[in-house]
Amino acid sequence: MFIKMMVQALAEGLQSVTRAIAARPIKPILEGVLIETDEDGVYLTCTDSLLTIRTFVPAKVNTPGKTALPGKILTELIRKLPEGPVEIKINEKNSASIKCLSSRTNLACLPHQEFPQIILDEQEIVYSLPQNTFRDMIQKVIFAISSDDTRQILTGCLLEISGDEVRLVCLDGFRLALQRHPAAFSLPKGTDRVSAVIPGKNMAEIGKILSDNDNPIQFSFDKTRLYAAIGDTRVSSVLLAGEYINYRQILPADWMIRATVNCQIFESALERASLMAREGKNNRNLLKLSITAEDMTITSAAEMGDVREVLPIMAEGGEIEIAFNANYLKDVIRNVSDEEVSMRFNSNVSPCVICPVQGDGFLYLVLPIRVY
Repeated sequence: MFIKMMVQALAEGLQSVTRAIAARPIKPILEGVLIETDEDGVYLTCTDSLLTIRTFVPAKVNTPGKTALPGKILTELIRKLPEGPVEIKINEKNSASIKCLSSRTNLACLPHQEFPQIILDEQEIVYSLPQNTFRDMIQKVIFAISSDDTRQILTGCLLEISGDEVRLVCLDGFRLALQRHPAAFSLPKGTDRVSAVIPGKNMAEIGKILSDNDNPIQFSFDKTRLYAAIGDTRVSSVLLAGEYINYRQILPADWMIRATVNCQIFESALERASLMAREGKNNRNLLKLSITAEDMTITSAAEMGDVREVLPIMAEGGEIEIAFNANYLKDVIRNVSDEEVSMRFNSNVSPCVICPVQGDGFLYLVLPIRVY
């Protein structure tokens, strides 16, 4: 095999596909990137058996063929090469010679015959969203993925599609993150909603591949896998088995107290107050919120001192004192792009709902800490 392509194009392709290489591959071949020639270029593929990513890179193919090379070291090498054309030649000793201007490197090939069979088939019904929209939705919910493998279904992100919207939902037992985007979708006959649970790590990697433009990501799924097309890149992810928690039952139907808060002022106050909260002996990173009709007081305390922040708000429905893990509140506010949010309460032992002042594009639910 003898191929020639531009360094930047190869580097970008490798950056995408090597996201599917596991930190500790179960087989040596899964450390590799499979390189297959085509008339107009090469296909690069990596997999950890749960996530597969393949992309196409334009290239001049002088001698067609197939090989596998160590993915991470190849990516590091190509990224450090100067701009210009790079040549990759596989010799009879199953070694790759990589040349770029005055640089030359030899890499031992991996046995490409052992590379797993790749499944990238699309299903009959394909859904489409702008890449920047889907990327934004992923970024704003993925923090609420559970890391507790004893409840494996919660280590995934719920993708839910109805005829007029798509939703992403993550929850870990202490908080819930939901993003909604209105769009028209055609569903299988006889169904009003379809859903899939994608492993959180895989969903995060998909989000990193997506571009900040409105070019489409097209995706479909069957009972076991999600398939996505992102430009010249194809992704296949295993789905988590089992029923996702009925999150609709968790969401409060009404509320007693509502406060409107400026996000920038709130985030700054949380950052300052959490400096002391994390020094507390109980290791709960505790913040206390006291809400009246005109202001919110945030307090935290530790042996070395205490913090008190007072910020203006608009509230209705009464007063409340409630406590939270500081990180849970900060994670939410960091992922809100609105100028203001509405915080809704029923009691100091029931969940707080954080949502837009107007509209329903997102919803976050945070459980309080019982201290009162």
